[in-house]
Amino acid sequence: MEALKNEAIALLKQLIAIPSFSKEEDRTAEVIEQFLSSKGASPHRHGNNVWAFASTYQANLPTIWLNSHHDTVKPNTGYTQDPFSPIERDGKLFGLGSNDAGGPLVAMIASFCYFLGKELPFNLLLVASAEEEISGPNGISSLLKILPPAELVVVGEPTQLRLAIAEKGLLVIDGSVTGKAGHAAREEGINAIYLALADLEKVKNFKFAKVSPFLGPTKVSCTVIQAGDQHNMVPELCRYVLDVRVNELYTHEEVLEELKAVLSANLIPRSMRLRSSCLPEGHVLHEVGKILDLETFGSPTLSDQALIPYPSAKIGPGDSARSHTADEFIYIHEIQDGIARYISILETYASHSLDT
Repeated sequence: MEALKNEAIALLKQLIAIPSFSKEEDRTAEVIEQFLSSKGASPHRHGNNVWAFASTYQANLPTIWLNSHHDTVKPNTGYTQDPFSPIERDGKLFGLGSNDAGGPLVAMIASFCYFLGKELPFNLLLVASAEEEISGPNGISSLLKILPPAELVVVGEPTQLRLAIAEKGLLVIDGSVTGKAGHAAREEGINAIYLALADLEKVKNFKFAKVSPFLGPTKVSCTVIQAGDQHNMVPELCRYVLDVRVNELYTHEEVLEELKAVLSANLIPRSMRLRSSCLPEGHVLHEVGKILDLETFGSPTLSDQALIPYPSAKIGPGDSARSHTADEFIYIHEIQDGIARYISILETYASHSLDT
């Protein structure tokens, strides 16, 4: 375990030192590929995504994916130190992407290496994905037709090693309300702003009926509004944007239809891709979580789970509250704890699979 921890920390320092913004992850992909090769794995690459099997793939066995990402957001202006300098201090490792999701990624890679060449009742597949921060088309989505389907995907994100068995989806909707232009000095026109305000009052008070025990209610918020460009003209068009965080009890289509029924605007969804998820009842991982006494919860934040059509859960070292913050860091002990947790999940899953 000590060797795995030391290798994981050394790898994380390498990754921190290389800028790997979404769509620009080619150099970190190379580092991950080289590391896996050095450990005796046979990595493959598609774009900036890297994957490898722990043993020879057997089509008669189910497959478990270990998935985390190696892209980062850009550093914000609040950094007080070089975001690309991996600095160890007071038991912490600082650097951009150290917490989201470098720590979970290297802990996952270390646990994958622990199982290299070992006989398991499932195929173990490591997937280091690109473009997670922007849910890009050249990230995990581009692998779905290439890789074998999964019985389970374990997604590596900073969750304080709690098990997220559900995750909210995201639906962004562009609304447009049309009035009639007129001169502001006379009683002319139909003000599109006022029409939109009537809609937004409904949005403010709207409640979706179905409440999830894990994710709470589906929530809609207006986040952008635009209208008019002349002080003396009643605007004929007002546009607004709705941000909808969708629980697992609704499809995006259902959400859209409910909003269309109460709002006067023309509503156009930007994308239907980012779906909510919930680990199905009766899945083996529920029992594994109970055996290991894992705290479960529903996650309000998006990950690659939103794009993965297979049963999935999210867990990893680090804290989501540190993600995208200035002077991002992860505790060294969290990485070691993460390695141990991933190994225990896979060993318990394997044992349970053999028993049944």
